Amino acid sequence: MNGSAANILQIGEGNFLRGFADWMIHTCRKQGLFAGSIAVTQPRPAGQKKIAQLAAQDGLYTLVVRGLENGERVERREVIKAFSQVFDPYAEWGRFLALADNPELELVISNTTEAGLAYRPEPLADETPTLSFPGKVARLLYRRYETFGGAPDKGLIFLPCELIDRNGDTLRECVLRYAADWQLPEAFANWVRAHNRFLNSLVDRIVTGYPDDEQAEAWFAEWGYRDEMLTACEPYHLWAIEAEPELERLLPLRAAGLNVHWVDDLTPFQLRKVRLLNGAHTLMTPLGLLHGLEHVRELMEQPAWSEFVRRTVEEEIIPSLPYPEPDMRAYAEAVYERYLNPFIRHRLYDIAMNSLSKVRARLLPSMAHYAERGVQVPDGLVKGFAGLLRYYRAEERDGKFVGRTLAGSEYELRDDAGLLAVLAAAWSERQPVEKTLSTLLADTALWGRDLSGWPGFTERVLHYWNELERLNA
Repeated sequence: MNGSAANILQIGEGNFLRGFADWMIHTCRKQGLFAGSIAVTQPRPAGQKKIAQLAAQDGLYTLVVRGLENGERVERREVIKAFSQVFDPYAEWGRFLALADNPELELVISNTTEAGLAYRPEPLADETPTLSFPGKVARLLYRRYETFGGAPDKGLIFLPCELIDRNGDTLRECVLRYAADWQLPEAFANWVRAHNRFLNSLVDRIVTGYPDDEQAEAWFAEWGYRDEMLTACEPYHLWAIEAEPELERLLPLRAAGLNVHWVDDLTPFQLRKVRLLNGAHTLMTPLGLLHGLEHVRELMEQPAWSEFVRRTVEEEIIPSLPYPEPDMRAYAEAVYERYLNPFIRHRLYDIAMNSLSKVRARLLPSMAHYAERGVQVPDGLVKGFAGLLRYYRAEERDGKFVGRTLAGSEYELRDDAGLLAVLAAAWSERQPVEKTLSTLLADTALWGRDLSGWPGFTERVLHYWNELERLNA
């Protein structure tokens, strides 16, 4: 790390970017495709410790990629060299703003979590760091605008990696809102709109971060050095960016052999991820938990459960998508391999959090594809939905909402308190199960639509409910 001018600013020091975008930049540099480097800062004061550790290691850290590729176990270690500057913007605010004066700066990459990419009112103070991420961007851009006199060729390209829809659009809107709040010149706002690019993107990789201490110590003994910034990730990676392929001249990611796509529309990538990868999670999770299973891999290693998930995905969910079936099946195969990664313990209970909103986005559109055509929802989807209802058979107790597995073990439901209260109230009524199910299926507050009128749906949900309860008998 030499402190030289960088052509990429990265706001975000966390595990994800270090196992994703920084690894990609390093890969391009290693192949001689990219000569640039990254200046990295943290978006929140709480990130100071990691920034200090990274700076103490001259911006170097070890990435271990491990998991399954084409059914075979892989484990690859690499020291990542992508950073030329690492500093704390809260301690060196002037240095942060001075990045705007670098004529070579072209790109800004960020990952500040979904909560970080949001507008929060904040006053403009000349010598004081701006706390919010979009506010920092607004300050940086205004400094650049003044330094270069609003030159059209000095705008920046933003690549936000936050997991929200239209993340680039959201960032631009926040920046312009700060500009208006701070009464910055309208000419500056016009320059932001006309000469800066805020690209929407979709990112996908599981970066597990620092491994357990036993594994870390074993690696350190094997390698002959310690690394406080060690991180691990799965082999799979995807970056879909809504922009013209000509941007490869700035960032030659595809030329480096990476799974990066410059696309006109992110929708196909978003839809397949939500409906297949996330949808299969939401399909399996309540049923798995009710049967006493704890992890995704544990479930997928059991033949009967694996067959249920695969059949439902391939025969019921994929046909509901408006994309070529071979492409969707190939993506699904990659999903199964990720589920079976022996180095990742993805807890079903964690996935189950907020499943009421998740099912509306992930499974109900596939179900509605059939019901709204006047045909019955296929069995796998109905069974998964019945499992969700059984998992959410809630009882309110001491301000918490509690459910029971088929074996009688208790668990706390973690979801919107108002919706959990609706469910608990319905189940507290002393009436036949079929009546409660009919009431819940008709509740538009729960599902965003009335499901009780779908052809044969109520009766078939009851069938699978009773099938689960027979296991409980």
